Amino acid sequence: MIIKSHEIHTLKIAEIISDDIIIQSAQDGLDLMGDLYYQGFDKVILHEKNITPEFFDLKTKMAGEILQKFSNYRIGLAIVGNFNKYESKSMKDFIFESNSTRHVNFVSTVDDALNNFLK
Repeated sequence: MIIKSHEIHTLKIAEIISDDIIIQSAQDGLDLMGDLYYQGFDKVILHEKNITPEFFDLKTKMAGEILQKFSNYRIGLAIVGNFNKYESKSMKDFIFESNSTRHVNFVSTVDDALNNFLK
């Protein structure tokens, strides 16, 4: 795993780069968030491919647990990927609601993630 740092104005943003799945459980998400917080990062960019597919099955409650932790600790999160493939209405609604809060965003590119953090 590589942490690529982006700095925009006073924001320090961590982009996680890896060929492996980094988040396999809610605890993995919490651990990653804590590690990055203590390194001074304000925001986090994760790629969909680095998150277990179970995250995108809302029945597991993993997505809700992880996103709630990021929200509680006020650490912005952007997940970059192609989310059109998820046909579940509940998942589409979840993504829409998350994007409307602006604290957690599902976006298609890293540039979109960085731009959303500026809003």
